[in-house]
This record gives sequence, structure tokens and C-alpha cells, in this order.
Amino acid sequence: MKKIKRILAITFVCVMACSCKKSFLELSPVSNANANNFYKTKADFEVAINSAYATLYVIYAPEEAVSYTEIMSDEGTLYAVAGAQADKWAIRDYTTTASNTLIYQYWQDYYKALFNINNVLDKIQAAGLDAAYTNRVKGEMMFLRGLYYYNMVQLFGGVPLVTKVISTEESYGILRSPVADVYTQIVSDLKFAVDNLPLANAVPAVGRASKGAAETVLGKVYLSMGNKTAATQVLQDVYNSGQYSLLPQYASLFGANVKNTKESVFEIQYLGGSASNPYSPYWTAFAPVTNGVITKYGGGINQVTDDLYDEYEAGDPRRDASIETGYTDAKGNFVKIKFPKKWEDRTAPTSGTQELSNNNFMVLRYADVLLLLSEATGDATYLNQVRARVGLAAFGSPGYPSAQYPTLALAIEHERKVELALEFHRFFDLKRTGRALTVLKAKGKAVTEQRLLLPIPQYVITQNNKITQNPGY
Repeated sequence: MKKIKRILAITFVCVMACSCKKSFLELSPVSNANANNFYKTKADFEVAINSAYATLYVIYAPEEAVSYTEIMSDEGTLYAVAGAQADKWAIRDYTTTASNTLIYQYWQDYYKALFNINNVLDKIQAAGLDAAYTNRVKGEMMFLRGLYYYNMVQLFGGVPLVTKVISTEESYGILRSPVADVYTQIVSDLKFAVDNLPLANAVPAVGRASKGAAETVLGKVYLSMGNKTAATQVLQDVYNSGQYSLLPQYASLFGANVKNTKESVFEIQYLGGSASNPYSPYWTAFAPVTNGVITKYGGGINQVTDDLYDEYEAGDPRRDASIETGYTDAKGNFVKIKFPKKWEDRTAPTSGTQELSNNNFMVLRYADVLLLLSEATGDATYLNQVRARVGLAAFGSPGYPSAQYPTLALAIEHERKVELALEFHRFFDLKRTGRALTVLKAKGKAVTEQRLLLPIPQYVITQNNKITQNPGY
């Protein structure tokens, strides 16, 4: 990551010109063009668009905020762990402070990503390109911005809303917006994206946002706002679009060469095999630190809890497709430790301590849409499609474990936990349904209502004392 000479109060302003990318999957610079005279043709904008999409590699990286919600939930934990151990354990244990260096990094990374997005939006409005292209590009950027602000409002609550490129001086005057205002901006961005993005089968390049992706995020946002009627409408549109379907076998969703299937709604593209490519980081990061066998180096992040492992019903094939129960060390001894399997790539070439894995990462997939639809409508039909895929009894049938999950709401909670395990959904799911405190306290987490939000980084407040702190920090 580039160092900047002056850290701004909310890190709104950063250098853009040399961060442009030739392709979403090729990270070498294309030119040294000056940003002020670069944006003239569609080819120019494609470079900037790819740079904006490349921020996904940072925002959804294994040690970023969205990933770390796993250890804040009942799905993931840490044992031996690489890097800033104390800061990581504090996030897991709900003992973090405003001086936590990881949380400050998250804040910086989001606002740097938003700069790239806003830069494209600012430039294309005045570029004089045809309306169809202009509106599609704006839709793609607003999809990313809506997605990022949704993550941020879940993590921090009210945050400073920045929807254009601003100067250093202007940045000090933009303070935290109320949560309701952040949601208003998110909805506005995503509705524009829905209206201007193509269906999945017509996106201009693999990995670009579609109408269905925007509708899926918007549906989740509406549910977070308590608007089930609006959520039903947009999620039904995804359901009826004919663009997506469940794969016949759950295990076939994952693998180093499984990419952009009919079940994928929005997917981050990785290209393994070379250290100069954006290779997939999840297998290395989620492997146990001590292994030295299945990977050269394990990050020890998001190790699997017994609670998650025990959540699966007897005969559910998703458990074995999702979780490794240990590894055999160099001496032939089996070491018991549960860790994620979904991004496994045991034959990836290596560079230094990294496996150059090829696995993509699905931010959104169709099973998520189906379970959100059952949540929005109160209709178990969609949930039962997900269960039918893995050969389990339908909710409401005699074979369903109704003693454990007697209501549809609890059935959906259970199903999302096992279907989407370790895919960075659980903590946000529990917050959205108002179940976070009840569930996590019962699992031994020292969580409070105030601690369901991360602190605003202390350095941000030190730089601008008009920025307020979240209660409890």
C-alpha cells in the first residue's frame, strides 16, 4: 500500500494517477498519463473503471473488516495467528479500542476505494460520451459505492458521506452522517444501478456488476432497514430474471478453477499462478499457522469454531465441503484443527510464503437470494429449494428438525449459517435480524449493544476533533 505524506482526518484524498490498471486481472500500469487530461475516451475510462473494481481485492481481502466479522460471530475464531496478534484477538473478543491499528487500516482502505469510485463518477459526467455508456459506468460505480457504504454502516454506524472528489480543506468539513442518511445514499446509489445496469448475460466483461447484483444488495439493504415489502419486490425480480440457478451439487460451487457459474451473482476475479497477478489469498490466510504442509505459510485467520461444525444436520454434505478437520504434518501425525475448505488450492504454485491460488470469491450468490426471499416474504418455498439441493427435509415436513428450529425465522437463521458458512455473512445477518446479542452472548461472546459497532479510529478524531466517537469507546 502506498504511503501518503499527510494522513487526512477521514482519509478522503489520495493519489490516483498511478493506481489505474490495464485490466481487472492485470495489475501492471498502462501509462503515466496525468489524471487531469487522461479521461477523454472510453478506453481511458475502462482503465479507471478497472482501477475502481480492483479495490475489491482490498475490501474483501482476508484481513479486512468484512472478513473479520467472522471472528466477531460464532463461526470463526483465532488460535495462533500471524501479524498484529493483539489487535486481531481484541476484535474477536470484543475488547478492541479506538487505537486498534487494523480498524484504522479498514477506515483508510474504504475511503481510498471511495476516492477511486468518485473519481470515475466525477470525470465521466463531463466527458461527453454517449448516454448509454455513461449511465452504465455510473451504475457500476454506484453499485460499488452502495456496497461499500452498506458494509461501512454495518461496521461503524454513521460515517462521513463523500460522493465526489474533494480537497483536503473540504474533507475537514464533512462529519459523520446519521445512519438514516447513509442508508438514503445507499438506496439512491443502488436504485440508479438497478435502473442502468444490464442483466448478467449482457455485462461487458466478466466480473462487472449486473442488474441482479445491484438488486441483491438493495434487497439486503431494505431488509436491514425493516422494509420487507421493498425487499420482496427487488429480490423477486432477481428470482424471476432467469439469470441464476442453484448448481446441482453444493461441492461444485468451490474449487480453484470454478468461476462465474450460474449460481454466482457477483464474484471477485482472481488469477493464480504468478506473483504479478491478483492471486487468491484466502487459502493461505485461512490455513493454520503451524501447518507448514498444506501451505508453506498459514495466516491462522477465521479458524472454524466447534459451534459452526456442530450446526450441521446429520447427512448434510455442506459440512465436509466447507470445513477441514485437520491436517497431516510432516511426521505423518494428524493435527486436529478446523479451518475453511472452500478456497482450498493444494496444488497452487508458490512465491515466497504465498500460495498463488486461483480461487475466485463470491460476494453474492443465488442461494443467498433465495434465503433472503424467505426472510422477506415469510414463505419457506425458497428456503426449501436450498435444502432440496443437499437432500435435506423441507421446513414444515415431518423430517425437519423443528424442535431445534421451530419458527421460519430460526430456520432461515440456521440455513444461512450452514449454507453460507465462512463467506462473510453471519455477523451482518445477526445484526440485520436483531439477533446478534441474543445469539452471541449465548455463545460466550462478551458483546454489548454498543460493541456491535467498531470504534471510529482514534487517529481520525485526533486529526479532526469534530468527528464523534461511537458510544462505549
